[in-house]
Amino acid sequence: DQLMRRGFEVTVVEMLPQILGPVDVEMAAIVEKDIIRKGVNLVTGDGINAFLPNGDETVNGGGVTSTVVELKSGKKLAPAQLTILGMGVKPDTKIVQDAGIKCTPRGHIVVDDYMRTSVENVWAAGDAVEIGNPIAGTDEKWVVPLAGPANRQGRMIADNIYGMSRKYKGTYAASVVRIFEYVIACVGLNEKMLTAKNLTFACVHVHPGNHAGYYPGAKSINFKLIFHPETGKIWGAQAVGEDGVEKRIDVISTAIQGNLTVHDLAELELCYAPPVGSAKDPVNIAGMAAQNVVEGIVEQLDWKDLKKVAAEPDVVVLDVRNTGEVAKIGELIPGAMNIPLNDLRSKIDEIPASASRIVVSCMSGQRAYYACRILKQSGKFDKVLNLSGAYKTFCEVGHRV
Repeated sequence: DQLMRRGFEVTVVEMLPQILGPVDVEMAAIVEKDIIRKGVNLVTGDGINAFLPNGDETVNGGGVTSTVVELKSGKKLAPAQLTILGMGVKPDTKIVQDAGIKCTPRGHIVVDDYMRTSVENVWAAGDAVEIGNPIAGTDEKWVVPLAGPANRQGRMIADNIYGMSRKYKGTYAASVVRIFEYVIACVGLNEKMLTAKNLTFACVHVHPGNHAGYYPGAKSINFKLIFHPETGKIWGAQAVGEDGVEKRIDVISTAIQGNLTVHDLAELELCYAPPVGSAKDPVNIAGMAAQNVVEGIVEQLDWKDLKKVAAEPDVVVLDVRNTGEVAKIGELIPGAMNIPLNDLRSKIDEIPASASRIVVSCMSGQRAYYACRILKQSGKFDKVLNLSGAYKTFCEVGHRV
């Protein structure tokens, strides 16, 4: 971001299949497209193999030699005068281990709920400690190198040294970053973490505006809420947008810490005035969408499964966007049936009665939800699924599956 603003040509190499590891792939894809559009050369799924000197070349006669970065794939990048390595966080705790203080196999300092180490009268806080994960369970641990938790831990240690008894409740991993115009924020567990821990989850994707749409300057927030599909427990949330993003994730962070569920999110009373919010805040909308899933009012199909399901026999993919939208923006997938929502009741008989499943999509999800309700209430179809996130999510990342 800042190097591009200074006029440099920038290449970003990420060994993982996506940038922004704390968020899931469909959220990172929004930012990836944006930085590529702005001129960043982005390489994902590839790592650095070697740094090769570029002969005796100098830059503008200033004696600055350039380097060629060779990737593990064998590809060589253009000569660069500056290479910045951001390869993650590793605890430098050898002195701690040499002092006999218990650490994990990866070198993180083990502490109890009061931030005490295994050695009496020694406390530890910050990036190098392994801390409780209160979202996943009472015995779960993780490492979250963030300044906010580190500062609060430090204050808590000072209080405990002076005889107070303050317990650290754990870290919830609320974080935010800005890249060009986009703000990316998240809290809690993402899909990768939940899958690794074999925890049951469901997701909703919504795309509301940061404030009332009729007030000038409204910007879309791409919002993902992750929750337990039966209990409504909130596992985490992620959001990408130009304005109002971190405010919504802060609300979700507070809700998780207060043990609220998606049902509570639907009913939260939040500030509203047209320049700064909507009568139904994005948090409310995400809570309502999740509530519909928990209560069985609507069934969803995850964006990752669309192509696979669409290839099955007797499956109908129904796009309820207006015909002009489809012509201008593009079809959802080849073979999708297009019946605009306003025409659905009058044209419902055009949908094959033999359809084993109907997958419904629109631009952002709201019209598809209405269509799902119309189709279910008609009594003609047994299995109607709302495509989570609709076209807006699928178009960002559908090519990856």
